[in-house]
This record gives sequence, structure tokens and C-alpha cells, in this order.
Amino acid sequence: MKYRAGPLGSRSAVCYHGGAVVLWWHAMPRLQCETASDLPQSIALHPLAVSPRSIPTIAMPLPSLDTPRLTASGFPARVEHHAELPSTQDLARQRAAEPDQALPLLIVADQQTAGRGRGGNSWWTGPGSLAFSLLLDPAALGPPRRGTGPVSLAAGVAIVDVAAPRIAPIRVGLHWPNDVFAEGRKLAGVLVEVLADGRLIIGVGLNSNNRAADAPPNLQTKVATLRDLTGREHDHSDLLVELMERLAARLRQIASDYAALAAAFDGLCLQRGQMLTLRLGDRSVSGRCAGIASDGGLLLETPAGRKAFYSGALEKSAANSNTAR
Repeated sequence: MKYRAGPLGSRSAVCYHGGAVVLWWHAMPRLQCETASDLPQSIALHPLAVSPRSIPTIAMPLPSLDTPRLTASGFPARVEHHAELPSTQDLARQRAAEPDQALPLLIVADQQTAGRGRGGNSWWTGPGSLAFSLLLDPAALGPPRRGTGPVSLAAGVAIVDVAAPRIAPIRVGLHWPNDVFAEGRKLAGVLVEVLADGRLIIGVGLNSNNRAADAPPNLQTKVATLRDLTGREHDHSDLLVELMERLAARLRQIASDYAALAAAFDGLCLQRGQMLTLRLGDRSVSGRCAGIASDGGLLLETPAGRKAFYSGALEKSAANSNTAR
């Protein structure tokens, strides 16, 4: 369970220690850990060697995820909510190896200690951010098992569908293949992995209620968060319900009208007109971005003419050097 700071009154402090909530009572001759009957019994209490004057607030519980709302439509069929995981993507792989899994399976973590992204990059999961992985069989929604490209586009557009109304009039858009940017900073990243049997794991890291100021110094000028952009916090249940709804719709669009999905991405493309360098194995191709083709390819105006690319990794630059999920 996560906690938000609130007034403490006569007690001195509350803080985290190893995932536990610790309450200090300054009225005692020595610092002691007080058992609080109004806290969930599942919360362990441990002493912590810290000055009570350094933390003048008590933590109030944030609402848990509304699992019945999330599963009401059947997408997802099941939800796992964890306070902390090394990686939601890794746990989804473990679950995929277990028999009789009800799919889609949504795995959500309040904190990740080893979040990862495309090309082996790491993903910073700050306090209050939203990290999840969705294990699913794409064939159940109509799209053929045709790799990660179309699914990456669908996931990126779905995130913008949900984020754009929340931060309007701030412009939010996409960097190929699926990174979400606002005000030149990364708001969300997507990692799509294909399992041996054709099922997919869609991993998403969305900077929701975390703050750029809390990021590592090298990321503070590269990270955008919903909280920073709007000045308020956003309910994760609301976000996830809408994300699942839009993701399901965009995945179905791969089979029903892929050209319209590609056109939606093209309209959100923030790289148009920029010089990009794409790594393709042991070679690189450079060209000016001309948007997204009707079949989802990245269009580059190269010395050899306009060409479409469907895989590869963009070279890092000042505009796209943020870590990805």
C-alpha cells in the first residue's frame, strides 16, 4: 500500500523503512515505534534511527487499485498489484510459464528496482509513478501474431489517447516507435516482448504522480510527469481503466483498420522534419523524418530517396536520450 503525507498533530514523524511504515512518538523519553491500530495489520512497524524533527508529517493511505473496475470488461481478466517488484516485465514472463493463466493478465507495481526498456536501457520508477505489464494473446483481439511493431504503435497511441485530455492544452506526442513526450520530455515508455508461443508482454512506464525533481540528476531535465504538468495527482485506477479500454481498442484496430492507426501515430509524430539516425545491426541509416507510413514504417528522406523502416534503434540525441521502459 502507498501512503501520502498528511498532518501529524502531536506525534513526531512517519517514514518508510524497508517497505514498512514507521511512526515515532516524541513524548517518550526515547524514540519508540508506536503500534497504530488504525493502520492495516499487514503493515510491519520497525524502529528507524532518524531524528523525529526531520520528518514532520504522518502518512495517510492512498486508495488501492479498484480491481473490480479493472476486470469488469474482461480486459484484463486478472490483476496483480505489488508494492514493489524488480520488474513487472520479468514477473509477467514467469506467469506466462505457469499453466492455466487467465489472460490478459495485468501486473502493476508501485515501485520497480530493475525496470528495463528497449535496447537494454533502464527505466526510473519514481515514487508515485505507474509501472505495469500486460500479458496477452494478440490473436484473441483480432491482430495476427505478427511481431512487436504494430503493437508498439498501438500502445503508444493508446497512452496519448489517455494522457492528452489530462494535460491539455500542453501538446503530447510520440517518438517512433512508441515513446510518449510532452514539452520535449519523456512522459511514458513502452517495451513489447514476444514470447516463443506468440503471446506478448506489453510493458508500460508512465510518469504519473512522481516528480521530475525526485529523479536522478541526469534525468531531471528529461522527464515529464502528469503531476508536474497539471499540478495535481491522478488516480491510478482511473488511469488504468482508461488505458486498458484504449489499448484494447487500438489493438483491435491493427486488424480492422491498420492504416487509420498508422495515420493516428503519424499525426502525433514529433520527429517530423528532424534528422534521425537509425541503427540497423552493424550499419546505420540517416535521413530527415517524413513521418509514419500507412503501414506503420518510419519514413526517412535519405540520400538514396525516401525509405520506410520497420525496426532498428534510433541513435541517442538531446531529444531522445531519455531511458526507455
